[in-house]
Amino acid sequence: MKRVFLFFLLLGFVTVFAQSPINPDLLKGSWKASWISCPNIGQRDYGVYHFRKTFELDSMKEKFIVHVSADNRYRLFVNGVAVCSGPARGDLYNWYFESVDIAPYLHKGNNTIAALVWNMGVHAPVAQISNQTAFVLQGDSEFEKIINTNSSWKVMSDTAYIPCSLDNGARVKSYMVVGPGDQVDASKFPWGWEQENYKDDTWAKAVSITNPVNVGYGSDNLWSLKPRNIPLMFEKIQRIPAVRRSEGMQVGSDFLNGNKPLIVPANKTVSILLDQSFNTVAYPQLITSGGKHASIKLSYTEALLVDTNTARYKGINVNGQNRRKDFQKGNRNDVEDKLVIGNYDIFIADGGSKRMFRPLWFRTYRYMQVDITTKDEPLEINDLYGMATGYPFEVKASFKSNDSSLQQIWDIGWRTAQLCAGETYFDCPYYEQLQYEGDTRIQSLISLYVTGDDRLMRKAILDFYHSRVPEGLTQGRYPSSRLQVIPPFSLYWISMLYDYWMHRNDFKFVEQFLMPIAGVLDWYERKIDQQKNILGPMKWWNFVDWNQKFPGGTPDGANDGNSSVITFQYVYTLKQAADLFDYFGKTNEAARYRALAEKLGKATFDLCYDAKKSVIANTPLKNTFSQHASIMGILSGSVPKALQQQIILNTLTDTSISQATFYYRFYLNRALNVTGNANRYYKELKPWRDMIDLGLTTFAEEPDPTRSDCHAWSSSPNYDFFATICGINPSKPGFAAVKIAPALGELNHIVGSMPHPEGTIKVEIKKTGTNGIDAAIELPKNTPGEFLWNGKVIALKPGSQRIKL
Repeated sequence: MKRVFLFFLLLGFVTVFAQSPINPDLLKGSWKASWISCPNIGQRDYGVYHFRKTFELDSMKEKFIVHVSADNRYRLFVNGVAVCSGPARGDLYNWYFESVDIAPYLHKGNNTIAALVWNMGVHAPVAQISNQTAFVLQGDSEFEKIINTNSSWKVMSDTAYIPCSLDNGARVKSYMVVGPGDQVDASKFPWGWEQENYKDDTWAKAVSITNPVNVGYGSDNLWSLKPRNIPLMFEKIQRIPAVRRSEGMQVGSDFLNGNKPLIVPANKTVSILLDQSFNTVAYPQLITSGGKHASIKLSYTEALLVDTNTARYKGINVNGQNRRKDFQKGNRNDVEDKLVIGNYDIFIADGGSKRMFRPLWFRTYRYMQVDITTKDEPLEINDLYGMATGYPFEVKASFKSNDSSLQQIWDIGWRTAQLCAGETYFDCPYYEQLQYEGDTRIQSLISLYVTGDDRLMRKAILDFYHSRVPEGLTQGRYPSSRLQVIPPFSLYWISMLYDYWMHRNDFKFVEQFLMPIAGVLDWYERKIDQQKNILGPMKWWNFVDWNQKFPGGTPDGANDGNSSVITFQYVYTLKQAADLFDYFGKTNEAARYRALAEKLGKATFDLCYDAKKSVIANTPLKNTFSQHASIMGILSGSVPKALQQQIILNTLTDTSISQATFYYRFYLNRALNVTGNANRYYKELKPWRDMIDLGLTTFAEEPDPTRSDCHAWSSSPNYDFFATICGINPSKPGFAAVKIAPALGELNHIVGSMPHPEGTIKVEIKKTGTNGIDAAIELPKNTPGEFLWNGKVIALKPGSQRIKL
């Protein structure tokens, strides 16, 4: 069976292919291929390199499998066709390689395999861990070893590339660490370098860095190779529909469909604002002809900005990091008197025909500004479009209701989640592209419920496991070249493991993490204030939420001691860990965790509960309050049942306490469910409706003024439409049994379908009369369950059933 399918779309393409199997002998010991590099370069400096090898095939076989990796990254071509990119992001201890069947691109006679390899050096994204510039390719068997990397490969250093857009953080006045832009001088680029007939006589021989190449284990490793554990990213053409404004000449949208070129006269300066109409993640592909020495600058932004100081961006102090002080976004659909301030690429034309510029890494944008300055020749823009990319999720869930506006929340939420998923989960695709436990827990649940695909969740769990510091905590984000520890996020890593255990029958995978779970919990146990039985002072960054009353996202008492919010989260996690340890036969540890949880939970509630306000304070001082304290108090089981209703209602209605942002509303919704108030969820969707009214096409990091317009921790409705409104949740580990407790709120009719390891769960519920329902339920094979409605519990069996109450 062919594993690679190729679709040509104009000058772009879509590749859809699965990873190929690996010769098991290659997973033992070492490879015959060498890690190779370019001679006479700074091996850890910025650089872009072209590797190629021409080889002859006397005969063809059905498969020709190769295994390939690079540092930092590569793009692999076979006879001029791009077939694979990578490697998936990891670390030096877990450096991934891709396995690809390139047989569909080969033919008898001479063939050329080529790789574009780049190292961003000190400009690399923070998510990129690196050792030095390198490339490796290993054939799967004796037949394919003809193209193993060694000194028979040729290489050139491409001086056409220099990094640009190096001051992103200063200009956007925010933390932005996705790497540089690309400035490419077409007159220096080796056009056609990846084609069979290209003359590489002047290229240097590649130099061997290390041989053998160690896989898994070895001695004196530069990289420890591991097979890629997620699918390859998709690419598909994505046309830009509209020109929103232009300066310097009148420009219509005709050239954007690729059928009619845009001609920019000689000695002209033109600016064109393009609107994708929604936020996207894509590789822009610009095709030009003529226009020697013309400069084309592509600038990218999620939203246009109103400069509150001046009508134009100039003379603004960029030393601070508070973007919100000087800029406002307003309605995202409005463009008048607004500015494009974002990262950018520059392409300098050489006068050649049909030159294609594509940045080395994808860009995030709704708006793209094209600034063109021509010299003595007119420039022809033959085409400009995006190649949308990301993790190849397949949507298998659906949700409908009598409120059609929920469909827009569903669509925007899923777009947000999709754009925040690549080789790792991203917190945001525009500013950071970093994988944080706090975000990833929510993203993983969305993935499970909407697609049933658990592979990226598994990789994330492993990534955080690989990130652990000597104290026992995970790092707060990983992969990352900079150390950042967020202790509450280590607790969320344990919660992710609990979620995976409840939703997947993959218990051996979970069991291996019991010792590191204990390491995290032990770190917290050492921080307990023994006199008060509440957490004492803690170091690192104790982030909880971007609440305006939490300095740097850190609640009162986190750093100097006695934070109720984090103590309750610790109690919540101790109880989840106890369930895990119990399941795997570690009953003594489970009992100890439960006893500790009960002791801390009771003491913290007694210290921090304010009877007058009927909510929980942030510390025993009872001088500051937040929704977060009461939310976590309820979720941890620390609030007496007799007080739960009053506390949750006051938490919802008391505006004098600091409020949860979009992120922490995920936990607010869990608290509503725990206290029997899930029917209030539908009314709690107003913040998402407000974002839609502001023209957002993805959900933001926090309420305006916000940094990121695309933050998947705000996509929780795509989970809660099923987990809360449809009420579908696992009641036994491995999703072996289902609990369905629908909470329609003001809705009258819902229809939901979601993937399950054994098949599909379907529900359709109509309200009848005052408190009645007519429900159709379908459960997968081998999956029993129960249906809860108004205090009644009805047993469910695999297959279809009808319930009328």
